[in-house]
Formats: sequence, structure tokens, C-alpha cells
Amino acid sequence: EAGASVLLLRACLALLAWPVYLLNLLGLWEPFCRKVFFPYILEKIGAAHEKKSKKHKQELFRNLPDFRGPSGQLRLLEIGTGSGTNFQFYPEGCRVTCTDINPHFQQSLSKSMKKNQHLHYEQFLVAAAEDLHQVPSGSVDAVVCTLVLCSVQSISGTLREVLRVLRPGGAFYFLEHVAAEHSSWMYFWQQVCFPTWKLVFAGCCLTRELWKNLEEAKFSELKIQHISLAMPWMPIEPHIVGYGVK
Repeated sequence: EAGASVLLLRACLALLAWPVYLLNLLGLWEPFCRKVFFPYILEKIGAAHEKKSKKHKQELFRNLPDFRGPSGQLRLLEIGTGSGTNFQFYPEGCRVTCTDINPHFQQSLSKSMKKNQHLHYEQFLVAAAEDLHQVPSGSVDAVVCTLVLCSVQSISGTLREVLRVLRPGGAFYFLEHVAAEHSSWMYFWQQVCFPTWKLVFAGCCLTRELWKNLEEAKFSELKIQHISLAMPWMPIEPHIVGYGVK
């Protein structure tokens, strides 16, 4: 439970970020954040995060070809594609369907697509992770989701959709930042930053214990590794990485 010092520091942080809170009160922050700020900041933070996570992603996606369907093709659905930073890790000839709730990543997404012409891009859907009704049940071999579960409305709803669209034997790949150990300073700062961070970064929650949700979902096999990615001045060091098989 948030103690007095957490609440006091939260108030100080809110004072520092008062222009954002004011814009939010006037209903102006959300559209600005979605169209301009978030795509811009995600590209900047994304580049730093990409450097730190690159070797983990190479390791994570190494066995993607093992999940090719009976046709020999790999049909992959990415949830929260953003600017397409994962494309470089997908195997040659992979058929990719991209989804994102935010349609304003077009510029950086086209750049990534041009860079990664070893893939077939099937379609781009503007959709929330919890509602992928445009994707038929059992139609994909792999689902990928990186740094997305922190901001979905419903984690269990998202994982239900993941399991629905995967064919039996298909795999769900994830790399997500999570809550720190409760007794740590990192967790203290995650609690302090929580409300302001969530507002500034389009609904991103710092203290989700996502490994618990993954363990509760109905995967027949689940591999989760807890890792640490040092991001200077950012309370998002603890991560989980792994995959689950339907």
C-alpha cells in the first residue's frame, strides 16, 4: 500500500508535470499524446531500449521458425506493432499481420517496413489487444507482443484473444517490463511515478506483475525468464521475456 512518503513524492511529481495534468483536464492531452508525443517519445526511448534488449530478442526469436504451420509458412501476428522495431528479428518470408490501437505510427512504421523487405506484410489493423475480432480463430502460428501488456485495458482479455487466434501448437512471444521486487527501491520509485507516468505515457502501468497473468492463462507450456535492462532514469528495469505454447 502506498505510504505517506510515496503520496508526498507523487504530489511533487504531479506539480512538476502540471501542464500535462491541466491539458488532461481540458481534454487536450490524450489526442496530442496519441498523435504527436507518444509516437515521438516512443521512437526515442525505443531506440535506447532496443540497444539494451537486442541480444535478448535475438535469443527469444531464435526458435520462431520451429512454429511454422503445416504449409511451411510462418504466419505471425504482432500486437502493438508501434514503429516495427521487431521486424528485424523475424525469419525470411514470414507473413506478418500488424495491429496497434494507435494509427499514428505510420511514418516510423513505413521506415521499418522498407528496411525489412525479407518479410511479407499482410495487413495493418487498428485494433485494441483485447478485441482482435478481425483475426480469425486459430489462424496464426505465432503472436508477438513486446512492451504492450503494460498498457492494455485487460491483461486476461488480451491473453484470451492471443490463445483464440493461435492455432493449437502455436506460440506467444513476449518481452515486457514488470513490477520490481516489493522490498526494493525500484518498486518504491515505481509507486511514486505510477500516476504521472501512466498519464504521460499513454496508460503505461509500472507495477504490473505480468508473470502471474501468464501463469494463469491456459498455455500448455510456458517459459519465463526474469531479466534486468538498465534504462537510465527510468523505473522500468525489471523485465520478463519468454514464450508460451497453446
